Amino acid sequence: MVRPGGRSARVQASVHTAVRELDAEMGRDALTIPLIAERAGVTPSTIYRRWGDLRELLSDVAVERLRPDTAPQDHGALSVDLTAWTEQFLDEMSSPTGRAYIRDALLGDPDGSNAGQCSAYAAEQIDVILSRATERGERAPDVETVIDHVVAPLMYRILFRPQGLDLAYARRLVTATLSPADQ
Repeated sequence: MVRPGGRSARVQASVHTAVRELDAEMGRDALTIPLIAERAGVTPSTIYRRWGDLRELLSDVAVERLRPDTAPQDHGALSVDLTAWTEQFLDEMSSPTGRAYIRDALLGDPDGSNAGQCSAYAAEQIDVILSRATERGERAPDVETVIDHVVAPLMYRILFRPQGLDLAYARRLVTATLSPADQ
């Protein structure tokens, strides 16, 4: 077998695909580095060199799965755009699958870089929404304000206090963040 290019995109893609397929077929508890390597067509040492251990590999896969597929929809008004994005964010992150990805992303993240990447994904999406609003002449808060007043409380509740976590709560966060008193 010819040794693949280590950190190449092709190796990463095949390993990520193997993880997702095996997880779906066998469940998380059955995953091992040798099993993943066999499915991906690489040696276990390739995975150990690139990811270190199973936790870090699962973390990397989770971060990739948490990456948004598309830009936020443009509904024509900041309040509608941010509310729609927040509702979708809540739905995705609070689902059993979303929670599992969050846990995986954080568990195998010794230096915090994966958590930072997940945060950057949210910030990029919010920036698109706020930039559109500004282009339309709407008054908009900055990205960090939305992170602090919408995303952070949602993530805290998703992880630690899911009671009362619903769309009404998410909408209240957006309304309070966009109210003139907060700007």
